[in-house]
Amino acid sequence: MTGLKEKYKTEIVPALMKSLALKNVMEVPRLQKVTINMGFNSSVDKDTIKAVSDDLASISGQRAVITKARKSISNFKLRKGMPVGAKVTLRGDRMYDFLVRLIHAGLPRIRDFRGLPVKGFDGRGSYTFGLQEQTIFPEIDPDSVKKVQGMNVTIVTSATTDNRARELLTLLGVPFAKSHK
Repeated sequence: MTGLKEKYKTEIVPALMKSLALKNVMEVPRLQKVTINMGFNSSVDKDTIKAVSDDLASISGQRAVITKARKSISNFKLRKGMPVGAKVTLRGDRMYDFLVRLIHAGLPRIRDFRGLPVKGFDGRGSYTFGLQEQTIFPEIDPDSVKKVQGMNVTIVTSATTDNRARELLTLLGVPFAKSHK
């Protein structure tokens, strides 16, 4: 069992039960999955697609799935079936391992990092934020990167409201930006 998962079970669940006034352990919000998505230009070659999906696989510890266009859009020079991105869905121990690496190794390496924006909640307990480049992760060698690529990370929780999801993620150690009111 990973350290973050152990911390969730021993420390975070009792703290959330107390702060949210919950009587049943099954009501406590928990992480369900983390998805990482990299979209790329339709004019990239196969070598770049392979390099980007390999980077995503080394970041997540799981092989990436290449996503393809569902329909043709002539203005974007996009045909049905062309590769448009790569994605990974993490659950279980891999999800917790990725979050530990993101919180403790990836985010601190971002220049002028002041916390993740609070506006990324969707109203149903999921949180999405974007990263500018994949080189913030220690698994990626910046000298061997063919194309600097941004990514979207979505953390899906079982929380029913944004406040509950934010409290869960804060207790897990996700650094949010201080809101200026």
